[in-house]
Amino acid sequence: MNLLRFFFILLLPVLLSGCGASKNAAANKKSLQVITESHHISAGTQQLIPGIAAYRDSRFNYQRNGKNVLSVYLKEPVVVSVAARPEKWGYFQFPGILRRADNTIGIKWNLTIDAIEAYGSSKFGSAVSHDEGSSWQPAEVPEDAGNLLLNNGDRINVVTPTPVKVTDLQLPAPVGKGNDPYAKTSYIFYKLHDLPGSRQGVYMERLKKESITWEKEKASLYDPRAARYSFRGLVPVLWWGDMHVAKDQSIIAGIYPGFYIKDNGEADPHSGIFFYRSADNGHSWNIQGRILFEPDLNLDPTGYKRSGFSEPAFEVMADGSFLAVMRTTDGIGNGPLYASRSTDLGINWTKPAIIAPSGVLPRLLLLHNGVTVLASGRPGVQLRFSTDGYGTIWSDPFELLPYKNEKDEVSCGYTGLIATGPDRFLIVYSDFKYGNEAKEIRKAIKVREVIVQPG
Repeated sequence: MNLLRFFFILLLPVLLSGCGASKNAAANKKSLQVITESHHISAGTQQLIPGIAAYRDSRFNYQRNGKNVLSVYLKEPVVVSVAARPEKWGYFQFPGILRRADNTIGIKWNLTIDAIEAYGSSKFGSAVSHDEGSSWQPAEVPEDAGNLLLNNGDRINVVTPTPVKVTDLQLPAPVGKGNDPYAKTSYIFYKLHDLPGSRQGVYMERLKKESITWEKEKASLYDPRAARYSFRGLVPVLWWGDMHVAKDQSIIAGIYPGFYIKDNGEADPHSGIFFYRSADNGHSWNIQGRILFEPDLNLDPTGYKRSGFSEPAFEVMADGSFLAVMRTTDGIGNGPLYASRSTDLGINWTKPAIIAPSGVLPRLLLLHNGVTVLASGRPGVQLRFSTDGYGTIWSDPFELLPYKNEKDEVSCGYTGLIATGPDRFLIVYSDFKYGNEAKEIRKAIKVREVIVQPG
């Protein structure tokens, strides 16, 4: 894994003059940091080393092999909301960000437990910005960050229904078991197309063009090699991930959990990432391709003890190819991020390769200036950048929050990204160590604008 280093070229204001201009130029020069490429870090084999500290307003020239690679400016964090009291895990975290139909920007964050029993609940905090993220006001945000604008003007959004009790269903014969390293409890797998109708398909909401009301619907899903599961006496319907409009105008979804039924009829206990295609604006979906779990045991010797790939980020690159980045962190411990590419609309994928030593819920964003942004976290919150057009070579991480070691819980590590211009974006994240006006430590939701330019 080759890690980059960047340069930032700072343009001084031309309207300033005299002594004031000299003082301001000196202050800006002092704040500009020149960074060179760091040492090689092997994922999964050594203690995690924090990256480039960028906790407050920070400007960087990032250099690799003596040449300018990127200029990076991370603006001061903006606090969106602060918890009124100490919160347990699951509450006041897992933020998402989206561009709404009225062109405002919305943020939502979780206000319930992180457990299967809470799936389908709608307990969120939310806020809206009318000035591209500079300020935020509490407001209802009915849509989710994953909603997609279609070519026909509709918007679709995948929703998670409430799980159904095993005792309330007539389930088919199981096709295998798997273990959850966090809960130390088994999954029971069933063939997707043998399940009761309520546990098949994809549950969605649609905002039709010219409408102001989101309507619930259920899409069909064809995948004869897919399995779904029961867990702790409940059967959920999960279809989590990213959706994009491909170059052939179809919709491609990269989702998890993806459990594959092998040739012997048993479900692989390791989760993979499945890709589905819709040619009718999301009303029906067919299997397109898969990334099955294939760990790198040289860099992550505990690979096969893990539950598999999960939480994929999926982006369509400038040349129409696909890039996917996947989590492996689970109850075993911090696991590396893997990346894979497809050049045939997600049918076939390259062998997954490690690109970072840790991270949960990676997020990808391709800016119009050609820079690809990768956000992830845990420990802390990191930003990485790639300029090769493919997401093959990534920068060292920029750290948005300080942490002492890999077990220091300073954030849930989940983020959201949204472009606000050809060379800039917003990132939303949680800060578990925020000090309020009374000097009390509380969870907070923060947003930062980042400007990044190649060369």
